[in-house]
Amino acid sequence: MEKKKILIVSKSFYPEISPRSFRTTELVKEFCRLGHDVTLYTLKDNEVQQLLVKEFGFKLKGLGKLRFKNLKLNKNNPIEFLIKRIIKRISLMFLEYPDIELMFKVKKVLKQEDGYDLLISIAVPHPVHWGVAWARKNNHPIAKKWIADCGDAYMGVIKHDSFGKLFYFKYFEKWFCRKADYIAIPNINMRVNYYNEFAHKIVEIPQGFKFEDVANSNKFENNSVPTFAFTGSFIRTTRNPDRLLKYLSQLDIDFKFVIYTNTTELIDHYRSILGNKLVIKNYIPRDELIEEISRMDFLINIGYDPAQQAPSKLIDYQLSGRPILNFITNEIDKQMLNEFLSGNYKNAFVYSDIEKFRIENVCNNFLGHS
Repeated sequence: MEKKKILIVSKSFYPEISPRSFRTTELVKEFCRLGHDVTLYTLKDNEVQQLLVKEFGFKLKGLGKLRFKNLKLNKNNPIEFLIKRIIKRISLMFLEYPDIELMFKVKKVLKQEDGYDLLISIAVPHPVHWGVAWARKNNHPIAKKWIADCGDAYMGVIKHDSFGKLFYFKYFEKWFCRKADYIAIPNINMRVNYYNEFAHKIVEIPQGFKFEDVANSNKFENNSVPTFAFTGSFIRTTRNPDRLLKYLSQLDIDFKFVIYTNTTELIDHYRSILGNKLVIKNYIPRDELIEEISRMDFLINIGYDPAQQAPSKLIDYQLSGRPILNFITNEIDKQMLNEFLSGNYKNAFVYSDIEKFRIENVCNNFLGHS
C-alpha cells in the first residue's frame, strides 16, 4: 500500500469521552498501524496524549488555547441560573459561541500546512470545517483531497433542537460544502439533511472501532434481578426517557436500571421515585463502559431511527454482546419492554452489517476517496 501523508483536524481527541473523540482517536491509531504519515491538530493535553504519540508515532500539534469560555450554570441560584442560561442560548444561537473561536484557530494553524495527500476535518463542532474552508485556497490547497467528516448536518439538525439555527448560518454550511471534495456521513440516508446541491459529494463512512479491543469484554453472568442500562445524553424532543421511567415506576417488580449520562435534568426527579432501582453514573472511558454493560441483562436505546441515524453507542452495545431494546421514538413499546424484563429477547435489535464499522474498513473507505 502506498504511504499517504494525512492531516486530521479535530477539537476532540483522547482522553475526552465523546463520539467525536472516539472517531478521531481510532482514525489516528489505525492510519498509523497501516503505515501512513499522520499529523493531528487538536486541543493538546500533552501528558496523557504523549503516551499515544509514543506508541503510534503520529505528529501531535495544538490548535492553541481557547479563550472563549462556556458559561457555567449554577442550579443553586435560580435567578443566576436563568440569566446565564438565556445569555448562553442567545450566544449560541446568534454567534455559535463559544465554538466559533475554532474557525479562527483552525484557519491560523493551517496557513503553515501544505503538501498532504488527504485532509480530514471532524465535526462537531462545525466551525472546524469553516476554519478549513477559510484556509484552503486554490494556491494553498493544503491537501490533494479534503473530506469533511460530519456526525450530523448543521442546518439540517434543526429537528433535534427546539430553537434551531439562525438562517445566516446556512452560508457557512454551504461555504464548507462547496470547498470540500467529499462530505462523510455515518449513514447515507442522512443525506436528506443536507442541501441537495452537494448530494454528489456525500459518502457514507461510519464510525470505526477496533473490534479486537473488546473481543474478550463479555462478562455476562445471570443477575439476581433484571438489570439493564442506557448510555448517552438525553434530548427533550427526540431522546426523552420520561415515558420509560414513568412506566418503570408503575411496575411492582424488582429491577436495576443503570444510566451512564452527563445530562440528568430529565431524570433527576425519578431518583426519589425509583430509589435504588435507578442508578445514575457519569461517563467512563469506552473500554470500561463496554466491559460494564456486558454484564447487563439487556441494553436500552431511545429515539433511534435506523433510516436517519447511526449512533456510535449502538455499536458499543452490539460489541458488548448483550440484547438491545430499541425504541425508534419516545413512545415506549410496553409489551416489548415486558418481554425483555422477563428474559424474552426475540425482538432484540441487531445491526445487519457490523463489519462496515471495523476500523480497518473505515480507514480504507477514507483512503479510497483520497
